[in-house]
Amino acid sequence: MPGFLIHVGATVLCSHAGQAQASVPNPRVTVSGQPTVTMPGTWLIAGCVLPPPIAANGPCVTAQFVSAATRVTSNGQPLLCFDSQAICAPTGTPLLIVASQMRVTAM
Repeated sequence: MPGFLIHVGATVLCSHAGQAQASVPNPRVTVSGQPTVTMPGTWLIAGCVLPPPIAANGPCVTAQFVSAATRVTSNGQPLLCFDSQAICAPTGTPLLIVASQMRVTAM
């Protein structure tokens, strides 16, 4: 199923409202004037409100995407789409892609 490509300026949050930011942008392909993001890059999370161990297993610190575009790549790596799935560490909860550019789609 096609989805909009994710770029560096997209709003991506952990399940506990922490702000996620791509650590490795892909400047080779840009959308809306901003670099896209490929699947292998780690995402850094700041502001997660999940309590540390004893009360919970948080806060979310990093995330890794486990799905991406199947037909569109850059430098041999699949690009991330709006419907791509990620898992946060150490909590195991998903990342939520809240807003992104809405001009370029990929499969």
